[in-house]
Amino acid sequence: MIRIAVFGVFLALVTWWVHRRLVRATGLTGRPAHTAGATLITAWVLALVGIGAGEVFDPTWARIPGFVGWVWLAALLYLVLGLLVVAAGSGIARLTGHPQPTDPSRRTVLRGATAAVTLAAVGAAGYGVTEAHTPRIRHVRIPLDRLPDRFTGTRIALVTDLHVGPARGIGFTRRVVDLVTAQQPDLILLGGDLVDGTVTKVGPDLAPLADLHAPLGVFGVSGNHEFYAGDGGRWLDLWDTLGIRTLRNERVEIRRDDAVIDLAGIHDRTSPAPYEPDLPAALTGRDPDRFVLLLAHQPKQAIEASELGVDLQLSGHTHGGQMWPLRYLVPLQQPSVTGLDRIGDTVLYTSYGAGAWGPPVRVGAPPEITIIETIRPSR
Repeated sequence: MIRIAVFGVFLALVTWWVHRRLVRATGLTGRPAHTAGATLITAWVLALVGIGAGEVFDPTWARIPGFVGWVWLAALLYLVLGLLVVAAGSGIARLTGHPQPTDPSRRTVLRGATAAVTLAAVGAAGYGVTEAHTPRIRHVRIPLDRLPDRFTGTRIALVTDLHVGPARGIGFTRRVVDLVTAQQPDLILLGGDLVDGTVTKVGPDLAPLADLHAPLGVFGVSGNHEFYAGDGGRWLDLWDTLGIRTLRNERVEIRRDDAVIDLAGIHDRTSPAPYEPDLPAALTGRDPDRFVLLLAHQPKQAIEASELGVDLQLSGHTHGGQMWPLRYLVPLQQPSVTGLDRIGDTVLYTSYGAGAWGPPVRVGAPPEITIIETIRPSR
């Protein structure tokens, strides 16, 4: 509740500023002004419902209004950015005196620019809802030097960042499971951030994951969001009941006939005690000549992986920024945004993720379920 209260105060201040730009700056009066004010207040309430859905509020009633509130927050992002540009332009015009402050055309231009920005913001959010609705299958071939010949052509489904809870429920999980199953992968890896909320309120929405099956197994690791509601360990226990082998700073051997590779999985780098990531523990006792694949939620964990001889790391977390232009902020915190990269001697693949955090909106960062085919490099 404290987090919601703090966010509510911040959002109220932003809403107040937006109201000034939409109403006072443009000179709106009467019914249009009252409508704008009522709409902003309603959107503020719905956004708070969205923030609390899955953790404080029961998604059975909060998910629909919460969905609307989250979409509004996406529109608000673009609205604020656009209004800042309009405000800057208005300020420059005021300083230069073109047009004159008493010229009626000045307010006309301001109203037109504000209306255009508002329509663009709502349109961008609407487009983003459509873009985020259904993850696409992305096929990626990754050449790997030390890969045993028997594992050449292995198809790995990487599924990360579902973020089921506040805005999406069991239907979205089912859609993802059906898409993965249709690809018939050899190995399925779940890269964390599957949920937002508590086990009690959101746990049933993950039930379709029990239908995931692959010849080489289904494995998963925690993300940072599993721990936000204080249910991190309970979430991993629930995944185990769904047939997902959770890797808690552990390593397992994956066999194909007489060939073996190591699959290691570690907790998210921000996980609280006693769930801190421990890659050295996960790799203890392994044959250093054996190929090792690491499942770790954040790309940043590849820095340590490269120092410890990991051949391939699969991650998510970044969402590719999720909504343009946020992707340009990701490099401030992560060494890779999306796609194939190399950190030292470790090959890194970072997925866009299948879901969306917060607003069920993606702009310029399409959701994906990645089907990775491992191959040997051409000589």
